Amino acid sequence: TGCFRHQRYHSTKVFQEPDFEGYFLFGENLVDRIFSGHQPPFVVPETVSIRVTVNGRMYERAVVPRLLLSDFLRHELELTGTHVGCEHGVCGACTILFDGEAVRSCLMFAVQADGHTLTTVEGLAPDGEALHPLQAAFREAHGLQCGFCTPGILMAMLPFLEENPNPTDAEIRKALSANLCRCTGYQNIVKAVRLAAERMDV
Repeated sequence: TGCFRHQRYHSTKVFQEPDFEGYFLFGENLVDRIFSGHQPPFVVPETVSIRVTVNGRMYERAVVPRLLLSDFLRHELELTGTHVGCEHGVCGACTILFDGEAVRSCLMFAVQADGHTLTTVEGLAPDGEALHPLQAAFREAHGLQCGFCTPGILMAMLPFLEENPNPTDAEIRKALSANLCRCTGYQNIVKAVRLAAERMDV
């Protein structure tokens, strides 16, 4: 992954100021494709073509550079299991797997997913019938109430359990601290994760 520094963005769609103020992480090839042959001021293209694998299926779309990954999943691909809560990366409701790592999709642009592999909560039970052991454990242990936070928690706990197949309750609580739930008080969520760990370790 390359580090592309950006300048203040104006309504004229031109990067005008010479002083860099921060950076976004983009794939180097993607940045080269967008700005190849251009010198400042950079004119931002209306759309960028991306190819991304989501839940085992390849998608190719033309997206505006500012489109959030969470909105791309929900509105372009109609994978509405990825929920949008705070849009600041705090609540964790939008968590997905990005090349196997849990990330906040509301903090990424769709163009950053070009060439990468994503998994959303829909990918845990692709046939729509047999639940993933983690999902089944949440259902059995009543680890959800309204369910709004549940997809993000499931996607956060999956890599956690893969890295730590026999977690203590303290480790589970620490892992869950990145996801907010306003309904359950977390007790049954901890039980559900513990149950899933027992079943997934068999």
